[in-house]
Amino acid sequence: MADQTAPQPPRPGRHRPTILDVAAAAGVSKGLVSKVLNGSVGPSAATTERVLAVAERLGYRRDRTATLLAKRRTRLIGVTILPSNVYHGELAEEIQSMVDAAGYETVLGAMTATHDERRAIETLIDFRCEALLLLGPTMPEEELATLVDGIPTVCVGRPLNLPDVDVVRADDQQGITDVVDHLAALGHRRIAHVDGGPGHIADVRRRAYQEAVRRHGIEPVVLPGGITERKGAEALRHLDPGAGVTAIVAFNDRTAVGLLEALESAGVSVPADMSVAGFDDSLMARHPRMALTTVSQLPLEQARLAVQAAIDRLDGESPERREIVLPTRLIVRGSTGVAG
Repeated sequence: MADQTAPQPPRPGRHRPTILDVAAAAGVSKGLVSKVLNGSVGPSAATTERVLAVAERLGYRRDRTATLLAKRRTRLIGVTILPSNVYHGELAEEIQSMVDAAGYETVLGAMTATHDERRAIETLIDFRCEALLLLGPTMPEEELATLVDGIPTVCVGRPLNLPDVDVVRADDQQGITDVVDHLAALGHRRIAHVDGGPGHIADVRRRAYQEAVRRHGIEPVVLPGGITERKGAEALRHLDPGAGVTAIVAFNDRTAVGLLEALESAGVSVPADMSVAGFDDSLMARHPRMALTTVSQLPLEQARLAVQAAIDRLDGESPERREIVLPTRLIVRGSTGVAG
């Protein structure tokens, strides 16, 4: 009698098992299955054993052509990007220049309302990118660890505690502190903060603001916000007119621009009646109409160091994890002035 537990080849008309079927049954990502099946370094012994067992049980057979292609270098570096984020666009432009100079090519993984960060990263892995640059990732650390396991990865903009992921970021705490110190020196004694909503970077900047104003003897006023102009404009609705606030520190330039437009619509003069500062020193901040006081994160240097870290990993020249924290620079323009 035939062994009923042995893997059976697909019957005519049956769905032939795919790598997605193996990933779903094993409870791991498609990228991780691909690494296991290709014998790549990274996946643990237990994970490898589980994935191979599931593949055998389902009767999965690898495409020989795809397997041969996987053994060849692609010289592709994947970059996740939020298209609506102007600062991401500037970073991506700088990264492209650095990648070109190093003899590699860039593949962009866009994150949208219908294509989240996980799918963007998995798409880059499917394109066989040799390394990943993640711009301000928001996924929990444990999810990211599984997703990028075995792939040289550099996180740009966010602190991460993952042993195999390099980090290049600006000193967000120092940047926010410099803005608050600047406003306090102008005589502002009621300074509010429009936060960036959920997310690690927003938490860091919120805490930095709270610590900085308290150091000046000022009680924190945190307004719920986000990362877009609309969220910046909406935050103004939460400001108590009787609170006496004369200055606002926004999470980023986009929320600051939304604030500026809402204040103008409300007949509030900037900076005579209200000072506003942002964060990023984006193209919008430099526009003469905005003339926004903001914080530069040195995007050119971040891009250069991030690309170099990825290439060093690919060339085997950087076995130790590195975290590079760049100083920020306060850029004072016309949106902040002496307290009235």
